[in-house]
Amino acid sequence: MSRKPNNSRQTRALLAALLDRSHTWRHGYDLAKETGLKSGTLYPLLIRLSEQGLLESRWQEAERPGLPQRHVYRLTASGRALAREQELAAIAAERVGALA
Repeated sequence: MSRKPNNSRQTRALLAALLDRSHTWRHGYDLAKETGLKSGTLYPLLIRLSEQGLLESRWQEAERPGLPQRHVYRLTASGRALAREQELAAIAAERVGALA
């Protein structure tokens, strides 16, 4: 039986973090701090989700002169729908577990 795409624990954590502020552009360092994901996991996830059309990405100018630009991300409408679907599934699973 194959695994459902975008349903790993790491992907769910990333989508949940992005859903919390779904219309805000977020950079990788901020997401890494919030989710606890290491860069070797986080950035491939961000790239994959962007390629799937679940995230928008763009370069953001540095806040202060001399600092590099940052790549920032936010959920697309499809990404928000998937994140909400996963959030509802997690709530339902908790309720079922509480009844057992």
